[in-house]
Amino acid sequence: MKLPALLIAVFVAAGVLAASPIAVHTRHSLDLSLVVALFCIIAGFGLVRFRSANLAWAASLAAWFFLAAAAAQIERMSVPANQVTNLAGEGRLELDEPLRWRGILRADPLRLPWGFRYDVDLEQVQSAGEWRAVHGGLRATYFFDQRAPGNPAPIRAGERVEILARARLIRNFGDPGAFDYRGALQQQGIDLTATLRNPALLQTLPGPAPKVSHYLARLRGRLLNDLDAMLSPAEDRAAIARAMLLGDRSFLDSQQAESFRETGAFHVLVVAGLHVGVLAAFLFWAGKKLRLPIVARAFTTIAALGLYVAIIEDRPPIMRAALMAAIYLLARTLFRRVALLNAVSLTAVVILLFRPSEITQASFQLSFLAAGIIAGMAEPLLERTVEPYSRALEHLGDITRDGSHPPKAAEFRIDLRAISAWLSSRLPSKLAQYCDQIVVMPCRVGLRLWELAVLSIAIQIGMLPLMARDFHRVSFIAPVANIPAVLLTSILIPFGFAALVLGAIWKTLGIVLGRALSFLIAMLIASTHWFAQLPSASVRVPSPPTALFIGFFAVALFLSAAILTHRKWSSRIALAATLVLTVLIVVYPFRPRLQLGRLEVTVLDVGQGDSIFVAFPDGRTMLVDAGGLPGANYIRGMRPGLDIGEDVVSPFLWSHGLKRIDTVVVTHPHEDHLGGMFAVLRNFKVGELWVGRDEDAPAYRNLVAEAKTRNVPVVHRLRGENFGWAGVRVNVLWPDSSDPARARNDDSLVLRLEDGKESFLLTGDIERAVERSILANGDALAANFLKVPHHGGKTSSTPPFLDAVHPAIAAISVGEANPFGHPAPRQSSAFSRRDRACIALIATAPSRQLPTASRWTSAHSSLVRGPARNSPPQHRRPKLLRFKAIFQGRLPLELLRVNKVQRAFLLQLRAVIIILGRVHEFYSAGFSNQSGNRRRIKACSPPAYCRQPLSEHHRARRFAV
Repeated sequence: MKLPALLIAVFVAAGVLAASPIAVHTRHSLDLSLVVALFCIIAGFGLVRFRSANLAWAASLAAWFFLAAAAAQIERMSVPANQVTNLAGEGRLELDEPLRWRGILRADPLRLPWGFRYDVDLEQVQSAGEWRAVHGGLRATYFFDQRAPGNPAPIRAGERVEILARARLIRNFGDPGAFDYRGALQQQGIDLTATLRNPALLQTLPGPAPKVSHYLARLRGRLLNDLDAMLSPAEDRAAIARAMLLGDRSFLDSQQAESFRETGAFHVLVVAGLHVGVLAAFLFWAGKKLRLPIVARAFTTIAALGLYVAIIEDRPPIMRAALMAAIYLLARTLFRRVALLNAVSLTAVVILLFRPSEITQASFQLSFLAAGIIAGMAEPLLERTVEPYSRALEHLGDITRDGSHPPKAAEFRIDLRAISAWLSSRLPSKLAQYCDQIVVMPCRVGLRLWELAVLSIAIQIGMLPLMARDFHRVSFIAPVANIPAVLLTSILIPFGFAALVLGAIWKTLGIVLGRALSFLIAMLIASTHWFAQLPSASVRVPSPPTALFIGFFAVALFLSAAILTHRKWSSRIALAATLVLTVLIVVYPFRPRLQLGRLEVTVLDVGQGDSIFVAFPDGRTMLVDAGGLPGANYIRGMRPGLDIGEDVVSPFLWSHGLKRIDTVVVTHPHEDHLGGMFAVLRNFKVGELWVGRDEDAPAYRNLVAEAKTRNVPVVHRLRGENFGWAGVRVNVLWPDSSDPARARNDDSLVLRLEDGKESFLLTGDIERAVERSILANGDALAANFLKVPHHGGKTSSTPPFLDAVHPAIAAISVGEANPFGHPAPRQSSAFSRRDRACIALIATAPSRQLPTASRWTSAHSSLVRGPARNSPPQHRRPKLLRFKAIFQGRLPLELLRVNKVQRAFLLQLRAVIIILGRVHEFYSAGFSNQSGNRRRIKACSPPAYCRQPLSEHHRARRFAV
């Protein structure tokens, strides 16, 4: 089989990936790439004239490589100069205050259970009293508020609007493995988010006539409303229909979505290849029944798919599938049988040349991996195993056709005719004439089910590494659960669109068809839920090691090549190796990626909340709180924000190769501390749950009940308890009682960890009263590291308490631009006093309350204890390291004991050193950041207090000022 498009796709993908290194190491990289590509094209034509086919083919592949590299560089440079993210990142647009934004409404307002959502294509913004042109997307959300009755005025897609709101750049959580929220929204064309405080803050303005895309968006809004009306009052089924037919997953119930994920059937809720294939097959079949010529059938189907792509919200996945279907159908019009692998490769080439950044998207990788598995493994296997028998079922009664089939298929036909003759002799004469159909039908159904099973198993195994890397889930029941899910989806898609079209013509008929559609969706939900209830239907796994990841796909490529070239023994060996690697990914027998022999404390970035991970020298682990979004409660099965435990904390733990947490600690039952703990209990094997006072709060009761359901012991820790873990002393300083009480900050569980000279004080959200009580108890409080109480609020961190702790490092876990004003302005002065000067005051999010000298932001701040036990001595110069860090701008100048005149001179000297360093970095980087659409972030070396250099993921990070 010749696969020219496959080689071209490989070189195009390589060119896209090589664009960044080319830009970094060469000047005028775009011009160079285009010149080299042109030279390769000319050389290729010249080699063709001299009949050097192989060299011409090599030159053409090189041309594709450099053209792809040029396309990737052009895409990066095509960001407009007035892109809103650029303006904000460069300080030319201040987002600290509410601004007036003008733009065109991209789609009809989406009504959510908690409010309305507006997506606006920005045109202008009023800043410093003047209007300036901007480019980008704004997502504004209005939350229902009883204090402000009424809803925003109804508006439609294409109308010009003005919004007064404080917009924010989309910020990712900085922990390894955390969900790429910024990338997900940027893929939808959203650069800023805002909250609409009052309906009166949104006004319509006169503007240009709507474009075609706006009329299509209005059509989509009408179809969504029609679906809701057809399936009312079954809101859960309407949400499934919205997702499967029109790509709107905003209304999916969280528990239902989790059932689909556990069974590996969530793909039926994402409009992609399956949905496009079913719709295209249905339209092509309908055209055949209407006796349309093949050209008319193909172009009608392509036009319908184009309209479908235009009205779908989540377009990249369906666009890939529609393009693949269009290539296949165009080949059919030319009466050519195109190899599926060539069609997949050609689709990848087109997408990568027009949108090279797609290659980094998980959906792109999953889509083409699934298509590649079908085209490179499943289809060749089915053609040699199932297809001969499927063709043998045609014209069973015609004996003259037996010779055109392979021997086994011919023997199969003879056996079926014998069974048919036996049945005809025993059935009434009226039924005897249908004996052939009676015999053929079960065989045909069985073969189709076998095809589905082979496809499902091949896709589940082939996509396992990516599923483990991106979603950390392995579903054992997926190959079986997908059979009814795919069959029902194959019926739901054409039936659902037929119901929408007929319902638009005759509303009563639409309601009747809606009842049938609701029944089909109920069957899909029941099937998925039944499989999800089976024990051990799915497991959560850490990300596979890089070597295992690469090895799996190398063996899979060898397996595909062996199948395509009909090498039986090679394919069997490769299949066995693939299964072994599959078992390794599922079982994950590898040691967690922790620094054994050291006490490691990591402050996670969870926004406005707390979460601290502790790894003890012997490998035991402790998680103190798991963050949570205040106010992000479930509304009708949905929540307006992320699940911090599922999307932030759990991925961080998986990135360390963890499957078990020995102890999880809930300091007190507030949402910003325990909200993410439910996901941690679901996703990991937990040894114990530590709590302090028995709080009277629903969230706390639910968490304790969840722990007991999973056989996790709940242990109450009180003041005075102390014990040792691998040489680390753990002291409990608060609370002093476990009696039930109303949830308060002052009931927080306070722990002090001590390992030789290193000590860590974890304070929860205690306030002044508890700080005084702990001081009165006379417990040892001195610590190198302090987790600042209550996110740096003004009700905590009293001077006597800070004097007693005298920390070298203080970490404030805080959310950016939080509504509580954390950290309080006085915190910086409290920690920078000469008699209790900190080496570093670290915040997990940018804060204007901290001065520049101590405004540290960290993806997560990690502190590592001194040399491992039994390790050779390491020679260090801590004073020199600290001096160097001060003059590089990484530590505050106040650490040097100097007078005012000396301090002024040193400030000027340090400014010169920093500027020279920035100039050196700029010219060293070359043109690596040509688009300039992100703020540059400089990774800082670990300060002098670190006894051991931190790993790449654990380096503190701050914005370069």
